[in-house]
Amino acid sequence: MFYGNSRDGLRRGWLQAWQRAREDKVLTALEMQLVAVLREHPEYHEWLERGDQVLQAEFSPEGGTTNPFLHLSMHLALREQVSTDRPPGIARVHVSLAARSDAHEAEHAMMDALGKAFWEAQRAGRAPDENAYLEELQRLSSATSFSARKGR
Repeated sequence: MFYGNSRDGLRRGWLQAWQRAREDKVLTALEMQLVAVLREHPEYHEWLERGDQVLQAEFSPEGGTTNPFLHLSMHLALREQVSTDRPPGIARVHVSLAARSDAHEAEHAMMDALGKAFWEAQRAGRAPDENAYLEELQRLSSATSFSARKGR
């Protein structure tokens, strides 16, 4: 389904899954996961209908727009982490946050910690620190409230 590890290949996987779902084609297990995330983000549907032109879109923090592919991929990554409970304890954090809102908004709240873990790892040239990441998530979970950013 995905065409290598290139940015365009990964983006094409999302786009292809969405197109196949819209055409009522049989989806692979991975495509079903991608489409489930996409269905929770109607703000991206019209944009995805543009087809291949979305593959070359550029997103920068200075531009003030969220990269839909990064956002959607973070949902997918968090769902995988929760389903395998890796790092150990993340499933419990997710349950705690989801009980206050819903699973989707819990993921939105958790994205900042995931993004921070990736950013620190990239900056240091090492793998993400699972312990620091989990500690950040546990702080979020133990807070009396959390703020999931709507529209992401």
